[in-house]
Amino acid sequence: MGPVAVEKDAVFTLPRGATGFFRPKDGPLPETAPRAFRAALYAAARAAGGRVGEMEEQAYPRSFHTATVVEAAGERVVLCHAHHPWIAFAGERRDWYTDEFLSPPPWAGAFAGLGFTVLDRARLTLPLADVDTSVLTRDEWRQVRLHGLTTLGGVLFNAWD
Repeated sequence: MGPVAVEKDAVFTLPRGATGFFRPKDGPLPETAPRAFRAALYAAARAAGGRVGEMEEQAYPRSFHTATVVEAAGERVVLCHAHHPWIAFAGERRDWYTDEFLSPPPWAGAFAGLGFTVLDRARLTLPLADVDTSVLTRDEWRQVRLHGLTTLGGVLFNAWD
């Protein structure tokens, strides 16, 4: 057997629903339950020695839930994709992101332990040219171009309408 690719170097393949853009004819998108995110958020806050601040469930047209964890080092914004169990970190609350992601804090492992995938800054700022985007529809590509998105994180954490 040849060398095993390190996950961080593996090509990120966008699954259906990654953009949050919904077409009724394609059927319902998968869902990351707010309850599961909330449970993981409280576990992460405990691991951080902090507390959960605000939590806001995903609302149209945003593709993600948002919350904060308040710890000694300050407040961290936690993003949870609404359709896939992906977690990202940012410095401030926004309706969409392009490359404003932060590296995961040490306590981010609490999310991984509960079935979430923590996406690091390097992965989120990958150029779309380095991502397998074959699942994207013509409508999704139109939105990508309209919003001038060039990174994986911009496609995942957006507010298209």
